[in-house]
Amino acid sequence: MNTDSRAGRPRASSQETLADAACELFLEQGFDATSIADITRRAGVSRSSFFNYFTSKSDVLWAGLDHRIEALESSLASTRDAPDIQVAGAVQDLAHDFIPDPLALAIVNAVAMRLEDELARDAAVRRARIGRAVEACYQRAGADRIAAEVAGAAWGGAVLSGVEAWARDGAGRTSLAGFLERAAAIAARTSPTTPVGDVRQMRVVVQAHAFEQVLSFYRDGAGMPQVAAYEADGGARVAILEAGRATLEIANPEQVAFIDAVETDGDSPSEPIRIAFEVGDTEAAAARLDEAGAQIEADARVTPWRSRNARLRGPGGVQLTLFQELGPE
Repeated sequence: MNTDSRAGRPRASSQETLADAACELFLEQGFDATSIADITRRAGVSRSSFFNYFTSKSDVLWAGLDHRIEALESSLASTRDAPDIQVAGAVQDLAHDFIPDPLALAIVNAVAMRLEDELARDAAVRRARIGRAVEACYQRAGADRIAAEVAGAAWGGAVLSGVEAWARDGAGRTSLAGFLERAAAIAARTSPTTPVGDVRQMRVVVQAHAFEQVLSFYRDGAGMPQVAAYEADGGARVAILEAGRATLEIANPEQVAFIDAVETDGDSPSEPIRIAFEVGDTEAAAARLDEAGAQIEADARVTPWRSRNARLRGPGGVQLTLFQELGPE
């Protein structure tokens, strides 16, 4: 980092100058060996200026995320309705305009800065803050304490895991939003507002004569992790793939006709059973599956209910819909 002024570049604020100086010193001599006086001396500002922006050395690293956590806490403070949507939205808002900052630098250089333990302790504090905000949100919506606390812990972990993965992947090259979306999809499975019935899991069984081809299509092409595999006498083989949350959609013939008119050009009518996968990017997923051997029956298009859908024919003759939830305009 360099705090010198350069032609054509706006003058850094005192806060940015202090953060740059702190990170330089952490890299040069380690976190514990660096004092606040060292930081202000390197930055060329007074000690009092430091405390105008930060409360401690570690606050230099966490200030950007802390500001967003405060916004999340405020957003969820009065939520009573649709807590799943509100929590997911507040977490995604964390990523808005989040650019590489001292925290991302510290995560990648924790060993060189000699602050691994400090980062772990501070991360636990932030996980707990997010967890308490989410827990309170769910309790106001009627969830019992244990279920709400588990969900809160999951969401707190999701945010910090997403931030760390983003930093290690190269924060300047990728968007935090994508990492938070992936982590949020996992945390959302702990929602205490999801109705619980007698059916614990829905499993779709596909008979595949070209077993390896079909397995590769869904496991590698569609990105469905293999969780189990078994073999039996006579060459019998089966593999079980994780497919995220399962729902069963029941539609009458009029609804099926309506969906076909929206999702296709009228030349690929729905079969009695059609499998739908929610994905993060419909067009990218369709292209990947096309390369893996699928036949595109209808290109991706935006539906009136704000999803982007595509229809394919997978190996084994299975009709597939890929859908990406776009959210409000």
